[in-house]
Amino acid sequence: MSSIIKSHGFTNEVLEWDAWLDIIDIGNATEDQIKVLEESHPKAKTSDYYLFLGHQPDILRQRSAAFNAIMYAPGGMSRAERELGAMVVSRINGCVYCASVHAQRFEQLAKRNDTVQQVFDDPYLAGINAREQAISKFSAELTDAPSELNAASIDALKEVGLTELEILDLIHSVAIFAWANRLMLNLGEPVFPAADAATA
Repeated sequence: MSSIIKSHGFTNEVLEWDAWLDIIDIGNATEDQIKVLEESHPKAKTSDYYLFLGHQPDILRQRSAAFNAIMYAPGGMSRAERELGAMVVSRINGCVYCASVHAQRFEQLAKRNDTVQQVFDDPYLAGINAREQAISKFSAELTDAPSELNAASIDALKEVGLTELEILDLIHSVAIFAWANRLMLNLGEPVFPAADAATA
């Protein structure tokens, strides 16, 4: 088990998430709502996030298809590096829940958590090598000031070895988390483990 990291209100602990709005009552769900929940995630029927988004099955279906293609498609950027981009975006946007989920996934894929600590401390400077540092910096800048990126920003990624397909994968990862974070931040809140809540 990896060590617990806590920094600036972020953590790699497993968190829950509570919706502020009404979620689907599984007992009264439509056939299409049940179907899209089963398609979306193994735990969707017990997740407030999916149970809320399931009110609009077509949108949830398209969201899940886009998310899975961006984060899990073979080829291009490694899964761990896509998770790094997602984690940086979530850290900057202040989405504690998403940052925790993608910190855990990064750790599982990279088999280490040193970069997780760095992202939580300062996402602009995170990374254990030039490639990770360039990915973190680009992800942070694209999140903070997308209109200020230019050809030189792309060249900085190429200089550390990213291919054009990997760069596109990174941009997709950053972009979908601009969306995902806003859903999470505006529809509910993270729930910390009981021990954390007791000491807060």
